[in-house]
This record gives sequence, structure tokens and C-alpha cells, in this order.
Amino acid sequence: MGTVLESLSMSMHWMSSSPPPTPGTRIRMDDTRRIGRYLLPAWKPSMLILVCIASTSILGLLPALFMRDIIDKAIPHKDLAGLNWMVAGMIGASLFSGLIGVGQNYLVTVMGQNVMFTIRNDMYDRLLRQSLRFFTNTKSGEVLSRIQNDVGGVQGVVTGTMVALATNVFMVTSTLIVIFGMDWRLSMIAVGVLPVFILPTRRVGQIRKKLSKETQERLAELTSYVQETLSVSGYLLARLFGAQEYERGRFRERAGAVRDLQIKQNMLGRWFLMFLMMFASVGPALIFLFGGHEAIAGRITVGTIFAFVTYLGRLYGPFSGLVNVHVDIMSAASLFRRIFEYLDLPLEIGDPEKPAAITSPRGELRFESVWMGYNEGTWTLQDVSFEARPGEMVALVGPSGAGKTTMTYLACRLYDPAKGRVTLDGIDLRDLRLADVAALTSTVTQETTLFHATVEENLRYARPHATRAEIEDACRVAQIHDVIAALPEGYETVVGERGYKLSGGEKQRVAIARVVLRNPRLLVLDEATSSLDSRSEALIQAALEPLFEGRTSLVIAHRLSTVRKADQILVMDQGRIVEHGKHAELLARGGLYSKLYQEQFRQDDEPAPGPPGF
Repeated sequence: MGTVLESLSMSMHWMSSSPPPTPGTRIRMDDTRRIGRYLLPAWKPSMLILVCIASTSILGLLPALFMRDIIDKAIPHKDLAGLNWMVAGMIGASLFSGLIGVGQNYLVTVMGQNVMFTIRNDMYDRLLRQSLRFFTNTKSGEVLSRIQNDVGGVQGVVTGTMVALATNVFMVTSTLIVIFGMDWRLSMIAVGVLPVFILPTRRVGQIRKKLSKETQERLAELTSYVQETLSVSGYLLARLFGAQEYERGRFRERAGAVRDLQIKQNMLGRWFLMFLMMFASVGPALIFLFGGHEAIAGRITVGTIFAFVTYLGRLYGPFSGLVNVHVDIMSAASLFRRIFEYLDLPLEIGDPEKPAAITSPRGELRFESVWMGYNEGTWTLQDVSFEARPGEMVALVGPSGAGKTTMTYLACRLYDPAKGRVTLDGIDLRDLRLADVAALTSTVTQETTLFHATVEENLRYARPHATRAEIEDACRVAQIHDVIAALPEGYETVVGERGYKLSGGEKQRVAIARVVLRNPRLLVLDEATSSLDSRSEALIQAALEPLFEGRTSLVIAHRLSTVRKADQILVMDQGRIVEHGKHAELLARGGLYSKLYQEQFRQDDEPAPGPPGF
């Protein structure tokens, strides 16, 4: 009876651990084909796995048969040699089955990991090819969940659903063949008891799946909350606003919800085990009752009765798993559908079929009647046209929301215009490979992005094969080499999450050094110095001076020192260029630029009567 309970308990746990199906999920033919394409490379290990499953199923039948012969033949006939051989056979079958199981587990694990590796790489590649629009509209936690949890669930499908299905089929089939060959009457009793276990097992399995789904959702919320509040920025916000007690309360609420659900889940399993213990004796009891009468009448042997009771565990548990196979297949299909949703994401920004090439890049940037909107029916840019010749600095000024940042996005092809075109050296950016656009352009933004890695690793992101001398030269140009050299481990110093070990000005100069190392033809500065103090800005301006020479520069500027040096200034308002010219010309016109100068730039100018000059 213990074997019966153990088998049923394992079956129940396997069912409850499967990913819950999405309502309305259906297996579609194209889904089946796509899943098959991922599994096809694993057909050789799959065949070996099936051989292992079949072998262990057959070997698992032998101990009960040996036990029957020991009881019916060896002991009554005092056959010591036969007893020894049969006991050795029982041990050998179990040992050999265990060794095959180890090999099977290795094959299954390797196959599952290889399938996960392929899918995860395909998904990561697809995500890298998405436009900026996708990442601004999608929560980072959602992306992480798909690429980690959903793809990680494939291992469970391969090692759990598929292998368990094959194992249960082999075990049920082989067991039914053996027991019906031994005695059809006892077999009918054994099969007749199956509904006693199947019906409650299926119902409880469905409830546990529902609880498991809810628990996973609450765990995901808790994980996201912890990730957000225990990051450097989250900690600083709570600390500076004295919100620790408030955050403790929010954490207790979320952790308490997870605790309550897990208690329900575990208690349901315990109640079900108690139910199984009560009914698990029904099958063996009926076998002993009927078989006992038959044995007393001399129509069946005692060994056969014991063998039958042993086989019940190989019959009831796997059969219960097969009853729920539809739910498990739907769960696997739901999991793959979520994966395919990301693999099928449309590519808004992609490489052309026949890419053009710029053999001698000059950095001439043109916007030709460009219209751009993030949402349908709303235009962020409207009929924008301008030309930036090589070596020119073009400054973008205007009120917030005028479309300045959108222009820098288009210049780097983070988005494509809805109408018109953006060209580099006369070639539409859409006709160039994305890698070529990235090689010809570089951007420094107000919020510098640094990875949790060493200074050198962050710099090598621009040129992975740059020499140490080239890296140091770039840092000298960016006025940051001495600062890095003074760090505890120099260029090998880990900058911390988001570069928190460096000041804002230092991070910005590291970003400038990356651009110097990249050596682009088009330089984009998106408010690169607006948040820095005057000394840091002066250092960065000095670092940028040699970088501007011979390069096209598109600069969003909030400082007068920047716009004064511009070869042309584009004044943006409500998505249009309303004025363009040089600093003194625009001031003299008394238009929007003059107003912006009074509001934003005047404080940077020396207090002198009359309009400032160069």
C-alpha cells in the first residue's frame, strides 16, 4: 500500500507543478510544427530516452515476479539456490534500472537545456532587434519574466510533461499486459478501483493548478517589488523620504499574500494525501479478499496476490497522470504560445534586403520633410527639414515637448519617420544596415548608462578590441584619465550599479571617452551637460572641442555656451522648426528664441546691456 501512496503522491505533485494553462488555449497546427522544429535536433537523444524509459519499465516489473516465485516456489520447495538467484535478480534489476535512470536523466537534462538555450537565444536576438518604442511601452519585468521564467519552463515541459507522459504510457501498458497475463479476474478488480483514485485526483489537481497560478503571480509581484525597492535608486528614495516603515508595510502585505497561498496549497495536498490513505487500502483489500478466497480454494497462489498488490502502485499513479494529460498538454501549449508571442514580435526597425554602403563617410545629415508620431493620429514632428554639413554643430532648442529628442532618435535610427526621410551622406538611413548606422553615430545623453562592471569594460563597449593605450588616450581627451587612475584599482575598478561609485560629471566624462573611442561621424548630444556643475561642464566642453572638428554634431542644449558655438540653431515648437539661424541673428529677430534666451540662457550670460555677441 505504501508503494501505491508514493506513486499517487508523486503523480499529484507532478500535475500541480505544471504551468497553469491560459483560458481558451488551443493547440494549433502551426504551434505543433514550431515546437517540433525546436525538438527535432534532439531526436537522437529522444530515441535513447524512449529506450531508457522502456527498459526501466520492463526492469521495474521483474522484482514483483521474482517475489512471486520466491513465495510460490523457492520457499515451499526449500530451493536455496533458486532463492539466492531470485534475490540477486531483484537487487540486480533495481540496480540496473537505477543506472539506466541516471543515464536517462542526463539525456533529458541535456536535451531540455539545449532546447532552452536555442529558444532563449532566439528570443534575446528578437528583443535586441526591437525598436525603442517596444521598450518604452513594455515593462522591464515583463521582458525578464518571458526570457527567464517562460523559457525556463521549457525544461519542465521536456523533463516533466513529455518524459512523464512517455513513462506513464510505458508503465501502464507494461503493467496491464503483465497482470492480465497473470490473472484476468484480479486484473479486472484492480482496474475497477481506478475511478476511486482518478476522479478526486483530477479535481484536486485542477484546484492546485489554480492555486499554483495565483501563487506564481503573487511571487512575481513580490519579486518585482523587491527588485524595485532594494535597488540603489529605490533605497535612496525610501531613505531620503523616511518611507522605510511604509515600505515595510507594503512588503509585509505582499509577502503575507504569498504565505497564505502557499499554506492553502500545502494544506490541500495534505488533505488529499489523507484522503488517499483512506482509499488506497481499497484496491489491495479487494485483491486480498478475492485473491485470498481463490488461494484457499487452490485456484491462485499467494505469490501472485502479493505481486498484484505490488503492481497497483505502477498502475494507479501513472494512470492518474494520464487522466490529466490533456491539462498538461494545454499547459505546455500555453507556455510555448507566450514564448512565440515574443518570437513573433514585428520588427519595426530592421536591415534592408539589399543594404547600401557608405565607403567614405563624411557625416552629412539631412531631414527631408520628416513627420513622426509615437501614437496614431498625433504628430511629434511635422514637416521638419534641415541640413547639417560635415563639421557643423547644429543646436536644437525649444520648450519641453517640442520634438528635440525625437529628432535625435531619428538621426540614430531608433525610430523611422512616418513620412519623409532622414539621410546620411545622401543615403536614406533605412537603406543602411543597423550596424553601419551604429558605427557612424554615437550619442551622449543626460542620463549616462554604465554597467555594473569595471571602468575598462564599460569603455570597451565602444570598441571591444581597443588597446589599453587607445582607451587611456580617449580618457585623456575626455578629461577623466587622472580620475580613473586615482581609483583604488584604476581601470579595473567596478563602478557599481548604474555607475553610482562615480559622480555625475565623472560618469558623463566616461561616456564622452566612449564616444571618443568610438570615433563616429555623427555626434548626438542630448542635454549632455544640463545637469552638471560649471566645473564639470567646462571639463566636458574642453573634452568635446576636438571631437566636434570634422564631425556633424546634433546638440540639444540648455546652456548658452553651447548654442553660441553652434553653426546653426534650430528653434523647435510643437514639432516644427519655427526659426533657424545663429545666436545673434535669432536674438535680433525677437521671436521664440529671444524669449527662450530670456527665460533659459540669460543667467549663463555676463550681465551686460544689449544683446550678447560671440
